[in-house]
Amino acid sequence: MDKQMKKGVLDLCVLSVLSEEDCYGYQLVEKISTAIQISEGTIYPLLKRLQREGLLTSYIRESSEGPARKYYKLTPEGVAKYKKLRKKWFEFYNGVNKLLGRGDEDGQY
Repeated sequence: MDKQMKKGVLDLCVLSVLSEEDCYGYQLVEKISTAIQISEGTIYPLLKRLQREGLLTSYIRESSEGPARKYYKLTPEGVAKYKKLRKKWFEFYNGVNKLLGRGDEDGQY
């Protein structure tokens, strides 16, 4: 996926995953990577920014598999932002699909 396209949707992807459950950083990378490829180096600055913006909080949880982990959780503001971005995404998605026609995922007709 084009780097600029990916950058534009990563906030939405992180908020979407966190809307379902609290996660630690590497866990977020694993979950998002099932749909689009990202790295740990991408996720941590994004998490810090979202936390600074008041969309996430974090807490430490002990782990049976090693050191304690820092988990991220949506704040009420984060939930509201997620809903707003999700709505905008589907408006954008539907508009682009109207312009593209009915091709398959590879652009074939």
